[in-house]
Amino acid sequence: MGIEIGELAARLGGREVEGDAAFVVEDVAGLEDGGPRDLGFLRSASLATALAESSLGAVIAPPEVDVGGLPVIRSMLPNLDFARATGWLRPPVRPPAGIHPSAVVAADAKVDPSAAVGALVVVESGATIGAETVLGARVVVGAGTTVGRGCWLHAGAVIREDCTLGDRVILQPGAAIGGDGFGYEFNERGEHEKVPQVGKVVLEDDVEIGANSTVDRARLGTTRIGRGTKIDNLVMVGHNVEIGAHGILVSQVGLAGTAKLGDRVIVMAQAGVGGHVTIGDGSFIGARGGVIEDLPPGSRVWGFPSIPERAWHRSMSVFARLPEVIRRLRAVEKKTRADGEDS
Repeated sequence: MGIEIGELAARLGGREVEGDAAFVVEDVAGLEDGGPRDLGFLRSASLATALAESSLGAVIAPPEVDVGGLPVIRSMLPNLDFARATGWLRPPVRPPAGIHPSAVVAADAKVDPSAAVGALVVVESGATIGAETVLGARVVVGAGTTVGRGCWLHAGAVIREDCTLGDRVILQPGAAIGGDGFGYEFNERGEHEKVPQVGKVVLEDDVEIGANSTVDRARLGTTRIGRGTKIDNLVMVGHNVEIGAHGILVSQVGLAGTAKLGDRVIVMAQAGVGGHVTIGDGSFIGARGGVIEDLPPGSRVWGFPSIPERAWHRSMSVFARLPEVIRRLRAVEKKTRADGEDS
């Protein structure tokens, strides 16, 4: 199935079309592997040469970028518009509604008739699965857990007991929701004694959790991931963490227990936030950063311990020049000693 460029531009909000608006694209592709009926995109004029060597049939590109006469949808947001076009040209294949014969569903669990429950899935007692939700192979939904409408839980995802997923939540393969928080106390013999983790996890609407990421249940109360927040692969969210709406956590981020992140906070790869630390709305934590003190709204920090972004860049600039600075310092010291001996 294909779509005319003109219709696609209309769906994208009435974007301008140059060239043949009736040209039909059938798929999406990159510059290197596109075919004559494929749609690609350019972020900037720097890719015009690569486009000239490509076999793409049409593109989405910013205004004024030379596309060599190809049918083009002009967009100030070519990456976003291409992503939307990809969703229309390559829609996900949803499995048919129903429960696979190998699935184990408790007698008192509630599974909407429009949901798709895959092979070897386990739905425990008292769980609820919403309309049009997909449970991939080997998914486990714990006792008393609620999964909302239109969710997609990919193969091997696990949600333990008494957790809540809102609508349109996505769990990538191997995501683990509601595992015990990491809590131990030394007993009278100096041994580790486990602290019971009896809280729950709430993932609000439109949250996505990446492959093999973990969100621990609260010790008491709730670990909460706010509406629209997106979490990458291999991220660890500790017990009683609270993340606001529309946050971004990139791969290998770690949030210690009880950390609180406001709305639209971005935490880049391999960064960490300490326990009992509060990060204000709209803050940014750079890759491999370590935050151990509260940050006000709108902060931008890098490094460990984290410092403001501008100070970090100045420090890195100085660090890069240290070998030369040390060489010059040693030369001055040598000359000073020689002058002293001569006098």
